[in-house]
Amino acid sequence: MPFFITSSPHVRVKRNTANIMMWVALCLLPGIAVQTYFFGYGVLIQVVFAIMLAWLFEASVMLVRKRPILRSLQDNSALVTGMLIAVAIPPLSPWWLLAIGLFFAIVIGKHLYGGLGQNLFNPAMVAYVVLLISFPVQMTSWVTPESITHVHMHFADCLKLFFTGFNADGLSLQQVRAGIDGVTMATPLDTFKTSIKAGHLSSEIMQQPVFAGLAGVGWQWVNIAFLLGGLLLVRLRIVQWQIPIAMLASLLIVSTLCSLIAPGTTASPIMHLLSGATMLGAFFIATDPVTASTTTKGRIIYGAFIGLVIFLIRSWGGFPDGVAFAVLLANMAVPLIDYYTKPRTYGHVR
Repeated sequence: MPFFITSSPHVRVKRNTANIMMWVALCLLPGIAVQTYFFGYGVLIQVVFAIMLAWLFEASVMLVRKRPILRSLQDNSALVTGMLIAVAIPPLSPWWLLAIGLFFAIVIGKHLYGGLGQNLFNPAMVAYVVLLISFPVQMTSWVTPESITHVHMHFADCLKLFFTGFNADGLSLQQVRAGIDGVTMATPLDTFKTSIKAGHLSSEIMQQPVFAGLAGVGWQWVNIAFLLGGLLLVRLRIVQWQIPIAMLASLLIVSTLCSLIAPGTTASPIMHLLSGATMLGAFFIATDPVTASTTTKGRIIYGAFIGLVIFLIRSWGGFPDGVAFAVLLANMAVPLIDYYTKPRTYGHVR
């Protein structure tokens, strides 16, 4: 047998982009399943529709650029982008909201910079921020969790609402979201912050039905499901542990300190960790290999910065969640972080 001598680095597991992205998509499935269980079939409809739209936009751009269409679709990057946007926006949002978001993600956020591997910002978060700023009402109105609502919708109703804005009984999406009490549902984080600004005590706020459990009905289980999927990605070494651990540790530390210094003025640490898009952001968004820091120390700084900004926006910002803004701000800082944290060349002498 011939003896081959090769230089390092020696890669033990051969993975290409398509394989990595497929694993990311598979690890998203537990979170999507739990989110569908608590918030209805609208989640599942959005995921399927978003994937189809993502493939359509990807193929269209590659056709215009005169690049191989099938090869681009097979790398599964458009698949993951569609899934991330679908689970990030409220269930049963109008179909055109997804279309606008995916256009900005695929065409503007990705291919305008040269395609996969060339984008400066996370495409899914670019789309989310554009939608949040442009359509704040649609992007902050969530359906009531299935376990506490009196209006239960079948798949056909959800499908009709998604595409037409009305269900079989003629109720509009806004009426369905409001339910019988006439109040449009918001996320627990948004509800807590709004109530604090209105002068309510934290003990009074936590008595509301939406706050049952650790971090809001359904939300803690959705985050735990994304956590389990994220841990599998770390176990498979598809993502590095430094970014999610640094982000979660930073968010936990600052929220705990604020709770000790000024109790009752901000959400509890457990709510910060298990509500909103915390686990989705920590393992599936902040870890994007193209836009995240590439050095070991840099990943820790990058993750900690995201956690800090998320807490600041959630507590005193004008938006219900800060994951998207925090990730985009961190993306801007990546060149600076990498420059000052790059490892010394072996044998370097000061």
